[in-house]
Amino acid sequence: MSGERAHLCLADGTVLPGWAFGAKGSTTGEAVFTTGLTGYEEVLTDPSFRGQIVAMTTPHIGNTGVNGDDTEAATDAPHVAGFVARDASPVTSSWRSKEPLDAYLARHGVVGITGVDTRKLTRHLRDHGAQNAAIGTDAPDVLVRRAREARDMSGLDLVREVTPTEPHVFTESRGVWAPTPPAPQTRHVVAVDFGAKRNILRCLVDAGCKVTVVPATTSAEAILELAPDGVFLSNGPGDPAAVTYGIETVRALLGKKPLFGICLGHQLLALALGATTYKLKFGHRGINQPVLDLSTGKIEITTQNHGFAVELHSLGGKAETTHVHLNDRTSEGLAAKSLDAFSVQYHPEAAAGPHDSLYLFERFTAAMDRA
Repeated sequence: MSGERAHLCLADGTVLPGWAFGAKGSTTGEAVFTTGLTGYEEVLTDPSFRGQIVAMTTPHIGNTGVNGDDTEAATDAPHVAGFVARDASPVTSSWRSKEPLDAYLARHGVVGITGVDTRKLTRHLRDHGAQNAAIGTDAPDVLVRRAREARDMSGLDLVREVTPTEPHVFTESRGVWAPTPPAPQTRHVVAVDFGAKRNILRCLVDAGCKVTVVPATTSAEAILELAPDGVFLSNGPGDPAAVTYGIETVRALLGKKPLFGICLGHQLLALALGATTYKLKFGHRGINQPVLDLSTGKIEITTQNHGFAVELHSLGGKAETTHVHLNDRTSEGLAAKSLDAFSVQYHPEAAAGPHDSLYLFERFTAAMDRA
C-alpha cells in the first residue's frame, strides 16, 4: 500500500478516512456494499457493477490475490468505478494467484481505499440509501463536491458501455467446476449481452446450448434471423427503464421464441410486458440472499447484484410472480406462460455463491425442447 492518506466522501457530506491503494488519483460513482464472504475478483469484474464504488463488508480482502480465471468480464479488466476494503492484505497466500490485488487495481486504473470503517459505511448506506461518492487523496471538501456532481444512476444507460460491439460464439464450459459433465449441444441460444457474466454463458454451454452472443442493440429481426431455439436476456448495469432499445427488442420477441432473463434481463422482460421498475433504497448485493419459490414453497439462497426492482403491482396479470425476496418481499421472478417467457432477478449461475438455483438452466432447455 502507498501509505498515502485518502478519503471516501459521500454526497451527503459523510467523510470516511483511509489509505490509498490501487491506482493513484480520484474516482466517483454510486457507493454500494456487497455482503459476500468470498468472490472479490468476481465482484471487481462483474459488468453489473459498472459506475459503482463497491464496499466489501468482509473485512479481510486480497489475501488470495487475483488469478484471472475467476473473472466474470469478457476480459480480465474490472468494471467497478472504485473499491473499498476494511483491511486490504499486502500478502498473497494462494497457489492460484498470479498478481496481488493492489497491483491488479493499479494496472487497470481502479482507485481503491483501505482502512475504512466498512461497518459504519454499510450501516450508513443501509439507513440513508445508496448514493454517489468519491475516493481520492484530495481534500474532503473537494471530494464531497465531486460526489455531488457525479452522474446519477437513475435514468442512466450503462449497457452501451459494457456490451460487445460484434456478435461472437461462446464455447467455454465451467470445466472442473461444473457439478456434472456438459450436455451435448443440441440447442441454439442467442444471448443478448447487456453486460453478461461469463459464468452465465458457461452454464448455458454446460446445459447443452450452442451460444451465440449478440450486442444489446441487436434488433429482434436480426436475432430471429440467427434461427435460435431460445433467446437469453443477460444481466447488466444501470437503470433498466433507460435501456429502451432492449425493451423494444424483448417486446418484439415475445411469443416467438422461449425467453429466459436474469437480473437486468428480468427487469427488461417485465418492462416489455408493460410493468414498471423502481430504484431500491440500497439494493441487494451478496451471495446469501434468501428467495422463496412460490410454486414449490422451497427457499433458495442466492447470489444477487441489483439496485432496481420490478414493481409487483404493475404486472397487472400480464405475468405471474414466481419468486419473492424473503427480506423485503420484492420481485425475484416472473413467468408469462402463454408467451413461453420467464425470468429471475437473482443469479442462478452464482460465481461466486451457492448453486441452489442451477435448475433454472434446465427449465430453459426444457422450454426449448417443447417449443
